[in-house]
Amino acid sequence: MNLISTILLIAVLLSLVLTIVSFWLPQMNPDSEKLSPYECGFDPLGSARLPFSLRFFLVAILFLLFDLEIALLLPLPWGDQLTNPLSTFLWATSVLWLLILGLIYEWTQGGLEWAE
Repeated sequence: MNLISTILLIAVLLSLVLTIVSFWLPQMNPDSEKLSPYECGFDPLGSARLPFSLRFFLVAILFLLFDLEIALLLPLPWGDQLTNPLSTFLWATSVLWLLILGLIYEWTQGGLEWAE
């Protein structure tokens, strides 16, 4: 047997052993919570129109905005290798300041406070 067929045989045997163990090992003890359509504790028979706080969505949007900003600013250290790195850093700094000013505005308006 050559090396490739040995590796393939080991991979297939390991996959089969792990598949058999995964069906044999877990304990199957069904109860009313596990048999319900929603395991998270959500009552499927209650009202589907539960009120959500808009502040939750505001904080979630701010998180996504700043997360996106971090993702856009990650390649910035490689910007010094461009032909005109000063304009790249100027645009990045202006976007960062715009987002910081928006965060300060939200903070002073009380949009980030959970309790009213």
